[in-house]
Amino acid sequence: MIGKATALLPLVALLSGCASFSPDGGMSTVTDGVGAATKLEVVKVATDQQEFAAEDRARATLRKGLTADRAVQVALLRNKGLQAAYNDLGISEAQFVADSLPPNPSASILSVRGLMMLDIERRLAADLLALTTLPARKEIAESKWRLAQQTAISDTLRLAADVRRQYWKAVAARAQTNYLEKARATVETTAELARKLGETGALSKLDQGREFAFYAEVSAQVARARTQEKVEKERLTRLMGLWGDDIRFGLPAALPRLPRTVASSRDLEGVAIAKRIDLAMARTDLERTAKSLGLTQATRFVNAFSLTGAENVSWATKVDTSGVTTTERARLRGYEVAFEIPIFDFGEARAREAEQTYMRAVNRLVEKAVNARSEIREAYTAYSGALGVARLYTSRVLPLRKTIQDESLLRYNGMLSDLFVLLQDVRARIQSNVAAIDAQRDFFIAQADFQAAILGAGRSGADSKPAALAANAAD
Repeated sequence: MIGKATALLPLVALLSGCASFSPDGGMSTVTDGVGAATKLEVVKVATDQQEFAAEDRARATLRKGLTADRAVQVALLRNKGLQAAYNDLGISEAQFVADSLPPNPSASILSVRGLMMLDIERRLAADLLALTTLPARKEIAESKWRLAQQTAISDTLRLAADVRRQYWKAVAARAQTNYLEKARATVETTAELARKLGETGALSKLDQGREFAFYAEVSAQVARARTQEKVEKERLTRLMGLWGDDIRFGLPAALPRLPRTVASSRDLEGVAIAKRIDLAMARTDLERTAKSLGLTQATRFVNAFSLTGAENVSWATKVDTSGVTTTERARLRGYEVAFEIPIFDFGEARAREAEQTYMRAVNRLVEKAVNARSEIREAYTAYSGALGVARLYTSRVLPLRKTIQDESLLRYNGMLSDLFVLLQDVRARIQSNVAAIDAQRDFFIAQADFQAAILGAGRSGADSKPAALAANAAD
């Protein structure tokens, strides 16, 4: 019997050769998925040479001048949190290979020695249930592995979306600072003129106080804008993973011009359903759950079955009455079958749990699909609406504010109105320009949110990871 059990070893060796590590740790799937969505390159840094190359490429990109796409590319090269996510992918591949392997057989040798006797027993045991269910378990492990690759793609797309949003916030903050500094320079000139007129008695203390207060208010706005500019830039710096001298990168002084129109809304829901990575993850999770349910049902009544081959060899020494010593040798062979008897547990609890887990995955996939349709409609509404608001400021509000201020200045110079009215109009124009920059910023952020909604990369400040994944994280 030990020979028959030993005959299983070539089969085990053959099955062991079926599972192996991929040359790139599964990164080709991630690279293709991210490249198709962003047209940017993804790199996993595993060696010092790759680290130096990534740093050099990031610095070369920074020297070109930062755009939204370049900021994302730098983050894909330097963000260590993203590299940790790729390390998680490597861990998942190791688990996939381990789960795809057949169970190792166990061997034991027992030696018993006594007075004039020696008994040796050898055993070779194999888990037949695990061996026969290996194909099903390998399919489940493969589904988990695909889910891990999709998770890496999702993490990458989420980082790209976050970098885009923060880039527009940082550029808008700098644009606010630049505008307010120019406004303050103008107000400072008028405040200095008011001081000189006050010294000659040509301007009352009341009007002087209004000029000085207005200058102080604009100065406070400049200080607040400078602080916000530094804060937003630091947040962008963190997302890009920069430190040391690399944090001295520059940003554009103003936001780009607004586009004439928004993207087409034709078949947005269908495009989102086909492209969203979170839906692909939910479908893969459902597939894995279905395979686990099938395995649970197949092993409901018998979940432990092992075969052990045994060989016993004994030597006994005997001395007859004449003093002659003889040694007798005996060889015994047999086998042992061990299985669990379902007397109390018929596997109903495991089957029920597996069924409910499957239905949970079904319902969460449907929920995700329904929510995805709503999210893309919401994102498009915000995207198109933000463009309308920003265009209204640039085409209507700002020109009107300039006209009002010019007319107010003419009336003041003609002594048809007082200084208070002029200052109110100047203040209103400054506020409108600040609001216009905010509206432009909101449009570009809404555009990034819209692109993220199409890809399933998560909304600003929201976690787009499917709930089913969190629930199954401990599986």
